[in-house]
Amino acid sequence: MSKISYEKRTVDYMIGLYCRKNHRTNGLCPDCETLKDYALDRLIKCPFGEDKPACKECKIHCYQADMKANILEVMRFSGPRMIIYFPLDYLKHLIRK
Repeated sequence: MSKISYEKRTVDYMIGLYCRKNHRTNGLCPDCETLKDYALDRLIKCPFGEDKPACKECKIHCYQADMKANILEVMRFSGPRMIIYFPLDYLKHLIRK
């Protein structure tokens, strides 16, 4: 699996988990859907392509301030829970680091 595909899947999992636990919806609420679309668009347009670093280590900050705050909130919530809900993906993430 390519690095961008892996990142897309991870973002999808994290936003889905966040929305399910915080907004208690079936599927994504409109705000989380907007965030997911935005995050996936940023990944597709990443100028580093397959050599992309982790976003927090990147020198180019391509997220708008409000979207950056939203995705950080999602990651803070979902990141620690990934080991429970997506253990294989969590381990792959640790190995890729």
